[in-house]
Amino acid sequence: MTPTPRRDTRPADVQRIDGRETYRNDWMSVTEDVVRRSDGSRGIYGVVHRAPGVVVIARRVVDDVEEFCVVEQYRYPVGARRWEFPAGTADAVDTDPVGAARRELREETGLAASTLRLLAVLDVAPGFTAQQTTIVLAEDLADGEHHRDSTESDMTWTWWTRDEVVSAIVGGRIVDAQSIAGWAVLLSHAE
Repeated sequence: MTPTPRRDTRPADVQRIDGRETYRNDWMSVTEDVVRRSDGSRGIYGVVHRAPGVVVIARRVVDDVEEFCVVEQYRYPVGARRWEFPAGTADAVDTDPVGAARRELREETGLAASTLRLLAVLDVAPGFTAQQTTIVLAEDLADGEHHRDSTESDMTWTWWTRDEVVSAIVGGRIVDAQSIAGWAVLLSHAE
């Protein structure tokens, strides 16, 4: 079963009257929308537009020990290196979440997954973007060559046990909201 986001079918509380694009690059655009609220007052919203994302939780079992793939890279907006699950966005070639997850995992780690299962579709940050991300569980993995782009050239990756992932979240080593949300989704699917 493929998870789908719930859609609200009520009329919009806010109506877009006008707007303009204020910024664009290869990864995102920003619009400033003029709106009318249900009480008749006017206002503005800044909205970040991005392609749909994926978070890939790659899992393997070695000698009866469950392990998860985590990557570390420098994140410019926060000025620090961060541990997280492999992630990225759909592109013109891989518009579906499974294709994007397969590509991102291969690009960042070299791992190829024979089994990919969609776990959930989440709103990333609905206060300023409509972007959604799909949490994907990747299993039956084979090693290969990574194909990182220049923005990922400093990336490293490793395997952590379940306890190490939990310790990293509780201890503040993993602070990426999408990774933590993905972990919560994985735990909610535990058998």
